[in-house]
Amino acid sequence: MEHAIMVAAALLGAGLTIGLAAIGASIGDGMVTAKFVEGIARQPEAKGTLLVNMLISVGLIEAVPIIAAVVALILLYANPLLK
Repeated sequence: MEHAIMVAAALLGAGLTIGLAAIGASIGDGMVTAKFVEGIARQPEAKGTLLVNMLISVGLIEAVPIIAAVVALILLYANPLLK
């Protein structure tokens, strides 16, 4: 019974980890893209600089769900509490 509870907790933790990371990354991507479009509307001649900065920011933001997926896999498969 105790093992089943630990497995259920690991599954719940993995699901929450990936879900919250996906929500956070989508909010971050939306905010960065909105500010990018706003910046182009204000200064169209700065499009190249803004595009580079936006792509770097989106790449860094998208690294968060990948790290969360690794943490979720550790929770599921390399959990030291499960034997």
